[in-house]
Amino acid sequence: MKHSKFLGKFQSRTGFLALLVVCYWLKYLFVAYCDFNLGLANPLQHIIMWISPLGMSIILISLGFYFSRPLVSYIAMLAIDFANTALLFANVLYYRQFTDFITVKTMANLSKVSQGLGKSSAALLSPSDILIWLDLIVIVILLAVKVIKIDQRSYGFSRTFAITSCGFFVLGLNMMVAECNRPRLLKNTFDRTYVVKYLGIDTFTVYDAIKNESSSTVTKNASISELNKIISFTRKNYAPANSKYFGIEKNKNVIIIHLESFQQFLIGLKINGKEVTPFLNSLYKDKHTLSYSNFYHQVGLGRTSDAENMLETSTYGISDGSLFTSLGSTNTFQAAPQILRLNEGYTSAVFHGNVGSFWNRNDVYKNMGYNYFFDKDYFSQDSNDSSGYGLKDKIFFAESVKYLEKLQQPFYAKFITLTNHTPFELSSADQDSSFKTSSTSDATINNYFLTAHYLDQALKEFFTYLKKSGLYDKSMIVIYGDHYGLSNEEYSTLAPLIGKDPNNWSSYNTAQMQKVPFMIHASNLKGGIKSTLAGEIDVLPTLLHLLGISSKQYVQFGTDILSSEHKQVVVFRNGNVISPKYVLIGGKTSKGNVYDAASGKLLTNLTAKQKAAVKKLAAYGKKSLAYSDDLNNKNLLRYYTPKGFSPVISSDYNYSNNYQQMMDLIRQLGSQSTALYSQKGSTTSLYKTDAVELAKRQSEITKVPSSVLNESSSSSSSSAAESSSSSAASSGSSSSKKSSKSK
Repeated sequence: MKHSKFLGKFQSRTGFLALLVVCYWLKYLFVAYCDFNLGLANPLQHIIMWISPLGMSIILISLGFYFSRPLVSYIAMLAIDFANTALLFANVLYYRQFTDFITVKTMANLSKVSQGLGKSSAALLSPSDILIWLDLIVIVILLAVKVIKIDQRSYGFSRTFAITSCGFFVLGLNMMVAECNRPRLLKNTFDRTYVVKYLGIDTFTVYDAIKNESSSTVTKNASISELNKIISFTRKNYAPANSKYFGIEKNKNVIIIHLESFQQFLIGLKINGKEVTPFLNSLYKDKHTLSYSNFYHQVGLGRTSDAENMLETSTYGISDGSLFTSLGSTNTFQAAPQILRLNEGYTSAVFHGNVGSFWNRNDVYKNMGYNYFFDKDYFSQDSNDSSGYGLKDKIFFAESVKYLEKLQQPFYAKFITLTNHTPFELSSADQDSSFKTSSTSDATINNYFLTAHYLDQALKEFFTYLKKSGLYDKSMIVIYGDHYGLSNEEYSTLAPLIGKDPNNWSSYNTAQMQKVPFMIHASNLKGGIKSTLAGEIDVLPTLLHLLGISSKQYVQFGTDILSSEHKQVVVFRNGNVISPKYVLIGGKTSKGNVYDAASGKLLTNLTAKQKAAVKKLAAYGKKSLAYSDDLNNKNLLRYYTPKGFSPVISSDYNYSNNYQQMMDLIRQLGSQSTALYSQKGSTTSLYKTDAVELAKRQSEITKVPSSVLNESSSSSSSSAAESSSSSAASSGSSSSKKSSKSK
């Protein structure tokens, strides 16, 4: 009796719609907790996630209501629910392999996706997956045996529209609460996981489709004439290489160390009589290090991803979000990995202890031409080894060497650190007991010094390994800070610690706080501390010239810092401009916005000559950002292929089987292999760390996670992996031959 009463609630067409929505909602929650790692940090985020699938599912399934014929209406609702479930299920399978969610572009290239999965579909399935489909199976059976009867009544447009409107109301409520918890969620999204967490799979897919279409429309309206203006601008500002430095590091390995949230004021700073970063201080003053005291980050809303983009491409981030997440999946790049591979046969790799989807890196690195990307999956999975945004730096560097030693030389390898990232968390066991941090009223500042000190110790351990293994003498090591760590809210408390008066703090001081370290270190390099004004946009042309590769033919907005014609102008994404003489706040020339660069004095009565100089600076800054935005937003580089360059084919890369690719390549090349592993055998035993987590399990440094080995074993049998390995082998062979010749 109770059973019939329960089913009786779903005998109407609105009841049937409610049944489908509730069933979809329940299985969505099941998947969200059991299959996805959405990083739900507090009760409010759980509540938002519970609401997230409801609005869009009501809207979608209600579309079936607009069919007047009852049978057609039921079939339409079931079909929509089936398609929605299929989308959810596809994301489950995709997430199990890539720890990411399917984009519209991915679905449009379904054949490539199915190859790129690397595992057979059966290997990705789980017995619990039946729960995703069980409701539809049962409902279809109940309809077939007429336990659930088709409601033959006619429903007018007003009721149908009311149901759809209800869906939009729930969706609007969801987006409002999400925006309160995560401001600018859709404008400044750095990870698809965040959008899914707050808005659900359906809304994310709709958002991605709109974004993809908008990007396509802008791209379609682009013209070659626009590109020609940009090329003319960059060629005009090109700075020829310094003959003293051009090619001095030719065929050297390039190791990029990305210091998370690390500001220049930390260099040389003492707290309670002790240096915060003693190792970096010594490296900064080393006779083989080119160090820059007036080097600035130039990031915008894309933060770390903006810094990476400038480093790799010498173009600015976009004005309204992250270039990586907005355009990185589709754009054509002229990036360092591809330039170095085509010119000198370099192998390229990124090491990062966070999930691969963060800032859309899984896609972007492929489009930049990176051979390998070692993300969180390739490192320790012990929760005690991570803090904040990912793996602790000491463990990260220690566990990276088992992959680094297997890269074909010369290589271009980038290490992205994480521990010195807000909220600057570090357990007491990880803290150096001999270093006492500040005792300000701001815990963020106190913790910032602790995590910076920890990062410094991690770097010292890594350098010790490089020297012991022999990589040190074969490498050019580039160290830079990606962006500020402490913000405006902390400056008044920080000021006394760095010798500043908080009562006299001005926009000029805030601009100066955007300085970050930049060092180029090599055993054969004549170094020194330089006061040359430069920014992240200038790194790529500088490195290319040191490696003996001309940057003139590429579209780059920066100039070689070592060149006598280097343009000493730093343009910030927010419009601020700095030159050796002036600091323009907001890129404006009006009274109250111009400071003397040397003294920090506000210039209130500019002479005619000063006004002309400042106006010229402002125009240059505005034009640089506008041209870079046009280049990236309209994907104009697809129209221009420099001589000797070829655009990246992203489908050639598969990051799910990096380890297997490297080992296969070493075996294929045999005696021609230039990997350190081939020359000396395993060097991981040379790595020594005082990381407390590894004290009793030093073998972790050499151990490759079983999940990686299993994935590699499965994927090596797939056609996609064979294609990828073949491509990598071809590149590796080229690299080996060039290396052999140079030696």
